[in-house]
Amino acid sequence: MNKLTIAIVSLATFFLSRPAVAQNIPSKFEHIEALVTFGPDASPLWGDDDHVQVFFFIVPTSFTKPVYIKVFDPETGGLDDEASGAWDTKTRFSVYGGLETYSEPDARKIDPVGNFKSGQLLATKEFYNEEQYDQSWYSFGPFNPLEGEEVLELGGNVFKVIVEGTSGNDGNLYHFYLSTDSKTNMAVEGSNAFTYEYSFRLPTSAKVITHLYPFADSKVESITQYNFDLDLEGEILLYTVAKNRHKAAGSVNTKWAESNHQLVAEEKNTTLDLQIVKTRDSRNDMVMYVVNQYGEALPFFSVPVGGPPKYKYKVNVTYKKIKN
Repeated sequence: MNKLTIAIVSLATFFLSRPAVAQNIPSKFEHIEALVTFGPDASPLWGDDDHVQVFFFIVPTSFTKPVYIKVFDPETGGLDDEASGAWDTKTRFSVYGGLETYSEPDARKIDPVGNFKSGQLLATKEFYNEEQYDQSWYSFGPFNPLEGEEVLELGGNVFKVIVEGTSGNDGNLYHFYLSTDSKTNMAVEGSNAFTYEYSFRLPTSAKVITHLYPFADSKVESITQYNFDLDLEGEILLYTVAKNRHKAAGSVNTKWAESNHQLVAEEKNTTLDLQIVKTRDSRNDMVMYVVNQYGEALPFFSVPVGGPPKYKYKVNVTYKKIKN
């Protein structure tokens, strides 16, 4: 059995063996204020590097009922959004399914280039400053789970949502929910969601620690984490089953920072925990991604695969013979 096969089997086993439920996205595990996408005219000072965000949603193979991909507060101009002068921003949400939705390599790259809009366009809508969508849900669907792309290593059918700032310079803050109902939020049991580059708002309070959960499969020997616009408002710490509070580099305003971290055997096929610990109360948006030693991006799962990692303490005991 080669390394790729081992990675596929192990990851699928995680999904098929535990009742993960991706409810609000970001999830309660992550402690993220909201997802953020700015208009294309926004300055990098606001913390969005490319004005595009791509999320994937996994519907388990065993699930056969229709599903809805819901967006909370999709308009730009309301209570939670980030103004840059007069409200002038439009944001397009597009749902894709079918062949190559996920399997197309460009769909899993950090930058929105090439054929990242792969698959079949199932639904799309552009939102502006529309009061009826402020602090309310908009439902895309219903979708038959079979309209997604079947991905064996993920144990289900995958849909893709691409969020694009199409005009203006304001920030759109929003949440997702994968639901079985269009009017109420009813979670899809066994579902999950993930992205390869996270654009998000940190919690305002310094007392709340943000957690990002990249999954390292069996071929990962080392990771390099990249973050943009942390503004040195805190520190980034790496926790795994074998690492406890390893410091990672944090970025200054409008700049990228990176740090490399070697993995040991125990950390393969496990979830990693990148914690962002703020040192002061503030409002800040930032971007983050992680790649392996080949430059391939690792997925950040909303519900950590296998659960959040728990550091396994090792106690080394030595005995010294005492002479009589």
